[in-house]
Amino acid sequence: MSVITIREAAAPRGVANLMPIMAVVFVAFLVIGVAMPILPLHVHDGLGLGTFVVGLVAGSQFAASLISRPWAGHFSDRSGAKRGVIVGLLAAAASGLLYLLSLGFANTPLASVSILLLGRGLLGAAESFIITAAVSWGLALADAGSTGKVIAWVGSAMFAAFAIGAPAGSVLYAAYGFAAIATATVVAPLLTLLLVVRLPAVPPLQQQTRTSFAEVFDAVWLPGLGSALGSVGFGAVTTFAALLFANRGWANGWLAYSAYAIAFILARVFFSHVADVLGGAKVALVCAGIEAAGQALIWLAVRPEMALAGAALTGFGFSLVYPGFGVEAVRSVPMQSRGLAMGAYTAFLDLAQGLASPALGLIATGARLNSVFLVSAVTVLSAALVALWLMAHPTSLEGTPS
Repeated sequence: MSVITIREAAAPRGVANLMPIMAVVFVAFLVIGVAMPILPLHVHDGLGLGTFVVGLVAGSQFAASLISRPWAGHFSDRSGAKRGVIVGLLAAAASGLLYLLSLGFANTPLASVSILLLGRGLLGAAESFIITAAVSWGLALADAGSTGKVIAWVGSAMFAAFAIGAPAGSVLYAAYGFAAIATATVVAPLLTLLLVVRLPAVPPLQQQTRTSFAEVFDAVWLPGLGSALGSVGFGAVTTFAALLFANRGWANGWLAYSAYAIAFILARVFFSHVADVLGGAKVALVCAGIEAAGQALIWLAVRPEMALAGAALTGFGFSLVYPGFGVEAVRSVPMQSRGLAMGAYTAFLDLAQGLASPALGLIATGARLNSVFLVSAVTVLSAALVALWLMAHPTSLEGTPS
């Protein structure tokens, strides 16, 4: 029996252990999913602001996540992953209150979007705590050879929330306006707390000398860079796909989010074990090419079906780019610092989104809207170069050469 077959046979048990954590992540990230196709329309059409501001509002969440990642990682390692998730859920509910407050200033667009930016920033910090602590929680429950699987399955719950949240958000917005999105952002995290408090906590691992963030950063920066470059396709779809559909007169722009998320989930359902078996860098190399092809297809799209196929390819590719580079990052640090490692690693994703969304918005302001997907395709291809470097210079524990 091959190694891959053994891994696949063990998958049901590993996934069963992760199911409660995946459920928490799923419900928590519905609040982000419902807003994904709505925020660009609310800011651009509802408040009458330009594409740069659209990109700024979208990117502010990722910028806040970037700043809070080290804090989230340290908190998870020292205080326990369960407490990290609880802090994140409370912050997410507070962000929904700021969404509601911004509606009171709808007649003053700059004031309204400023409050909205604060809400997005708080939601970014919440997302940082929730996903960093959830992955750390999952890694504590799994064996050392299942790092890629844990990252993949916990991330699948997140993108399942995006897939369902996108159409749900469109329905809510069409029926009740942005107030319904804001209310859902308050209520969903508070309901999730009812599930979290029932789950047993995993005590943090103790070590005499705590690894510093600088040491962890030095170990994970190269995989993080690859993940950052690969994530630009994700940002392009989530920020500008709905606007592209509206600009071309195509209906149901939310379908692009769903196509992305469904392909993302399917890739992780059937291939989540591959990075652990074949190596993270090899998987990242192949899948970065698939993601770039998807972005190029959206750029060339003359019909909505082409754009949806491009979104699906983007989702399939990025689905395994992130855990592929994640395997390379986590294996370079001690077990006691996995939460901090995931925080540092994911910080590169936040940095990319915080910079890429406004930058792509500026490109869309000075050029045709579809050009952002060409720029994204070229950027994603750069992630393949990082994967090639990692394949040529493999590392083991604490960043030493293999």
